[in-house]
Amino acid sequence: MIKNVLIVGAGGVAHVAAHKCAQNNDILGDICIASRKQYKCDSIIESVKRKNNIKDKIKKLYSRQIDAFDISATIKLIKKTNSHIVINLATPYINKSLLEACIQSGVAYMDTAVHEEPEEPCESPPWYANYEWKRKDICKEKGITAILGVGFDPGVVNSYCALALKHHFDTIDTIDIMDVNAGNHGKYFATNFDPEINFREFVKVLTWIDRKWVTKDIHSIKKTYDFPVVGKQTIYLSGHDEIHSLSKNIDANSIRFWMGFSDHYINIFTVLTKLGLTSVKPVKTAEGIEVVPLKVIKAVLPEPLSLAPNYTGKTCIGNLIKGKKNSKDKEIFIYNSCDHAACFKEVESQAISYTAGVPPVAAAMLIAKGIWDTKTMVNVEELDPDPFIDSLNTLGLPTEIQETKIAQLV
Repeated sequence: MIKNVLIVGAGGVAHVAAHKCAQNNDILGDICIASRKQYKCDSIIESVKRKNNIKDKIKKLYSRQIDAFDISATIKLIKKTNSHIVINLATPYINKSLLEACIQSGVAYMDTAVHEEPEEPCESPPWYANYEWKRKDICKEKGITAILGVGFDPGVVNSYCALALKHHFDTIDTIDIMDVNAGNHGKYFATNFDPEINFREFVKVLTWIDRKWVTKDIHSIKKTYDFPVVGKQTIYLSGHDEIHSLSKNIDANSIRFWMGFSDHYINIFTVLTKLGLTSVKPVKTAEGIEVVPLKVIKAVLPEPLSLAPNYTGKTCIGNLIKGKKNSKDKEIFIYNSCDHAACFKEVESQAISYTAGVPPVAAAMLIAKGIWDTKTMVNVEELDPDPFIDSLNTLGLPTEIQETKIAQLV
């Protein structure tokens, strides 16, 4: 059955998702892109048309203006556009409101990041229990499909865990999720996705070790790992969304997240933080104007989508998983590598946005086909990984599995 899609948000990830939805609109039907800034939605539509990525020319691709914090206005938009699936690719601050609008409208909901409150970065773990999971019972009662965290990380890496349990391990000891970008955008300094959300991740590290939550200082623990495709990279122990559902849904002793950063990135971030410029607490200028320092940083840094034309190099994101199969020790690395230049050629995007924007479209297609139409709230690791991984393989994010030597990452 064809399911019309409403994409909320108009950043780099929404840009990719719109391209991919249009490429598959024989399944996903009419596509509406909605944001507070409608002109940004229109720019995405122009890009889709410029790349000739609309499969069925009869289906509609159009934009609307919306403040997604306004639940009643969002409900009206969902009904007016006859949308069946809402893909939330806007700021995580709106998750709560948009989920509620979907519940009241009786349509499927998905997002790519856990909900955040503007004044409360890095709340108590598990993060999903603070907001989303509180709505799980009502989703089940009303038969609402809500798939949480279905980007790449979180999202695909969660599915890699499910894939490992289904096909490769009897028991899992350790999961190390590792994300590196061996690319060059040519700018002095930039973040690959929303700078505000990016820096909010770096308040403290909450990680799952020996079946309990452990807190570490940000960027205080680093390792080197020899990745396929991109070679040896320095990675730092970090907190991240997926640990907060995997710790509940996957039976593993330790689950950690590692992010690759250059020395230059760490130095710039450290200076900004010591100057107080990554703070979310408002300050007043000498002129009496109240500003949030982190929002000022966001305003002066390049938009992630603007990095795409000159980006070179590749990403590598995957799970190093250790456990036992048939009573023998086993270790594998399940991963994807994505090329910045290839992403720009296909959808006028860089690879970071591409890896985050393709998975929710794959999930939407599985909902439309009835395969992932769960009629309740789930995180990705609770779903059958095989159709998802198969769909990603055809949509441009192929999965590779590498047998590795035990204890490469200590």
